[in-house]
Amino acid sequence: MKKTVIAHSPDADDVFMYYAIKFGWVDMDGVKFDNIAEDIQTLNEKALEGVYEIVAISFALYPHIRDDYALLSTAVSFGEGYGPKLIKKKGAKLKRNFKVALSGKHTTNAMLFRIAYPDARVTYMNFLEIEQAVLDGKVDAGVLIHESILTYNDALEVEREIWDIWQELAGDELPLPLGGMAISRSIPLNRAIEYERTLTRAVQVARDHKYKLSQMLLERDLVRIDAPTLDKYLELYANDNSITLSEIQYKAINKLFEIGYKNGFYDSPLKVEDFMIPTEYQEIRNS
Repeated sequence: MKKTVIAHSPDADDVFMYYAIKFGWVDMDGVKFDNIAEDIQTLNEKALEGVYEIVAISFALYPHIRDDYALLSTAVSFGEGYGPKLIKKKGAKLKRNFKVALSGKHTTNAMLFRIAYPDARVTYMNFLEIEQAVLDGKVDAGVLIHESILTYNDALEVEREIWDIWQELAGDELPLPLGGMAISRSIPLNRAIEYERTLTRAVQVARDHKYKLSQMLLERDLVRIDAPTLDKYLELYANDNSITLSEIQYKAINKLFEIGYKNGFYDSPLKVEDFMIPTEYQEIRNS
């Protein structure tokens, strides 16, 4: 039996979407899945190195790994009127060259932030350390991601929503592409299609059994937040729109890639549809 690692972040939406597999509710013939949780920038860096066959990534990273990975159409997280938040101490005034903590060079929020604030002095750190760094005065501001957008300290306030930056740059009412899944091109295509179907089924099962799965995650201390916050957070980032990419989500990812190319983050323009798993291959093969 082949052992396959699913590498994802430790935040609640990723844990929720992949633990239907971990708990044995969804499986795949001939494959034993193992879950590894690492912070998103670590996952981005390991994708650049080709470490994992199936790995969660920031959408902004994908153009840098397109030759080695295809994108999966499931387990996606988008912001729709919300997203990462640029926070500071209450009442603080930020200078043009303020020092800011971001969760990683290749995250979507980092790219959008750097476009909007080209003079800011950027430092990168684990997303779990950013809030405290602002409170301690090590940085003037920080961009919060994951659950911290709902739970940050009362001594902090939002300077700007990354969602607002996205809307200004995108020029359209498009959802904000944050995180998705990539699969190594070294995997045979027929096998890759089966992996995608299994992961899609896992997210669907998680949504179908949201209450039961959430209770199991809370009882086992697999998430860092309480029940009401978990429920709210899952409706933001692991909702019914996470099961499979929609037409408007494809459009949003393409807009993100266009923005990145125009601002010098990518070496060439690309369309996301050209880098997905071609599921029609199996249909033709079986016809």
